[in-house]
Order: sequence, then structure tokens, then C-alpha cells
Amino acid sequence: MATHTTNYRSTFIEVAEDCPAEHAEEPPTGEKPTIAALHYRLIAENPYGRTSDDVVFETHALRQGIDPDDAAAREAFFAKGQPCLRSSPLGKRYGWGIDHDADGRVALVARESDDYAMRAADPAVAHTKAMRSRRA
Repeated sequence: MATHTTNYRSTFIEVAEDCPAEHAEEPPTGEKPTIAALHYRLIAENPYGRTSDDVVFETHALRQGIDPDDAAAREAFFAKGQPCLRSSPLGKRYGWGIDHDADGRVALVARESDDYAMRAADPAVAHTKAMRSRRA
């Protein structure tokens, strides 16, 4: 069975062109965590500790009540294509860039930070933008 991946390597996902947040914001947490809150928690608690696939699957597992360590469930999940972190609300709504290191592990970068400006101008990594919330 072919498996799909959402991982990027040595890539910086910049915030969407229509992102309303001038400064990076932590997504609100409620009784049932949103995708944004789960993405934020999983990446922020362990910068460069998880790949995009890890974050996307763990978010799915937590929302569906599946064990995040269930290898068969993970394989079934990635048997079909899944949206990558370009579609995450973190870059579309909350002002976070997402940096992927050479091994595909991810960390958050606040859009107003010097670190963000440095990464956005770095020719040594690939650049892409988070998906827009609305059509142009």
C-alpha cells in the first residue's frame, strides 16, 4: 500500500497573504481542542521534535479518540493524501510561520520576530506560503 506524506525538508512555510494576525497568537483552547490548538500544542511543546506527518496524524488521533501510537491506524490514515501544514490555521489565521528542518521536523516562528525575517529571506531553504483563507 502506497503511503502519502505531508513532510517537507528544509522548507519555511510563511504566513498566508490574507492572514489577519499582525503578531503570532496562541489559538484559544476550549473543552474540545480545535485543530489550531492541537497543532500549536504539539509543535510548541517540542520544537523540532515532530515531523509534519506526526503533527497531522496525532491531531487526527486525538480528535477521533485513536491511540497516537497505533501504527496500523497511522498507515491507514496516510494511505490517502492528507492536507499538509500549509493548510493549518496557524499560518492562515494565527500568524505563525512553520519551519521544517533538514530531517522534516517542525517548529513555530512568530511572524513579527527577527527569526521569521531571517528565515523568510534565507535562500538556503525552500519557501512556500500558508494557504489563503479566501480566493484572491
